[in-house]
Amino acid sequence: MRRLAALILGTVAAGILLCPAGCNRDRRKTQAEATIEEQAGLLTMLHVADPKASLQLVKGFHEVSYNAWRWTMQSFSVVLRPPANASTRGARLVLRLSVPEPVIQSLKSVTLAASVEGVALAAETYTQPGAHVYTRDVPPSALRKDAVTVDFALDRHMPPTPADQRELGIVVSVIGFEAK
Repeated sequence: MRRLAALILGTVAAGILLCPAGCNRDRRKTQAEATIEEQAGLLTMLHVADPKASLQLVKGFHEVSYNAWRWTMQSFSVVLRPPANASTRGARLVLRLSVPEPVIQSLKSVTLAASVEGVALAAETYTQPGAHVYTRDVPPSALRKDAVTVDFALDRHMPPTPADQRELGIVVSVIGFEAK
């Protein structure tokens, strides 16, 4: 009887130990497949609070706040689909952002730079809190792929504090391309 109990207990324990590995493996495969399938459906304009956009937020974004926006880190990146004819006409990069008052009070200013597929765009310095729109023309040479990476970098950020352990840059609501 003890051998039977030990056998059953061993089988259950092995199942518990092996199940998470199998579940994680399947979940990763599903995420990879979803990413591949989503490439055909990449968005040109992202509302960062939209769950459909989350796969295109590559790095440097915190969780959604108030169902409307996200804080960024000092560096953040997205993948976007260029608009139709962008490989011949170019496009306009649009980033709707807010520089919160505590950022300006602490840092005095923050400069935002961007690049599309490694092509640098002009930086902009913000010295006033509030809503801003960063808009830059993107040359056709940077928009030849079906999916392009847009990298953003701030010259400074607010470091983590005991009250908030996150690195905080700016607040972003929309990122994308407009056709020219």
